[in-house]
Amino acid sequence: MVLSMGRWVGKVAIVTGASSGIGAAIAQQLVKEGLKVAALARRRDKLEVLATKLYSEKGKLYPITTDVSKEEDILNAFRWIKENLGPVHILINNAGIFRSGDLSEGDTEDWKSSLNVNVIGLCIATREAIRDMKANKVDGHIIHINSIVGHNILALPGWNIYPASKFAITALAETLRVELKLAKSKIKITSLSPGPVHTEILPDSIMELIERMVEQKEILESEDIADAVIYVLSTPSSCTGTLQDSALKNSNLTSWVKYNYWFSGHDVSRLELSEQILENPRMIHCFCGK
Repeated sequence: MVLSMGRWVGKVAIVTGASSGIGAAIAQQLVKEGLKVAALARRRDKLEVLATKLYSEKGKLYPITTDVSKEEDILNAFRWIKENLGPVHILINNAGIFRSGDLSEGDTEDWKSSLNVNVIGLCIATREAIRDMKANKVDGHIIHINSIVGHNILALPGWNIYPASKFAITALAETLRVELKLAKSKIKITSLSPGPVHTEILPDSIMELIERMVEQKEILESEDIADAVIYVLSTPSSCTGTLQDSALKNSNLTSWVKYNYWFSGHDVSRLELSEQILENPRMIHCFCGK
């Protein structure tokens, strides 16, 4: 299998939550690959700094102030992209929030805000991207930045509603895959599930563990996720399904690895759940289907 980003050069990619962390790393990589990147986030000042940093690169970053929890903001962003950049070819649903706490003492507004960003905003952006791709006959690619806790709950405090929102993304990706397959669409959908990543979204309740993992270099960095995104986008259009289970590392975590392959219209699935604690299981679980 030949990996290449060539077919995406000059095309439009949308990245939500692009002002920092994983989103900024993904946006930066895509610009370097020669894409026109519509960077969506609330903090325009950070987007402007990133755009300036990437000014001399092969592609270009376009800052668009967007609150993903607000449907009108998302619709306005897609309208601007359509009028100024052209058809959407790639959507990276990265925007997400984490409101730490216990479900038994949870705050209703925290639950609503988490679901509005992590689930509803993702659904709205996905819907608008697919509408645009269909209207312009684009065989595009949609990538949801999921999480390992979208497959298995880790024994750590303060998760609150966050894993539920990520389990929802897992289900949404699979539901969309089936929907697109039945429609004989060539649009790809990928759910990318990293282990813990060193970003500002991490809750205070596990910071002691995170700091120790950082010191021991046993945690993913945002650039690792960006690399995984580039890998997925580089697979040929004839490859209708891939999985990358990178030899990464994430200390003292139970690993859950799901393998799904869809080649030439044939479905083959295998599910493995490892209950053992692996010595070096920093992991990216990646499901890609069409």
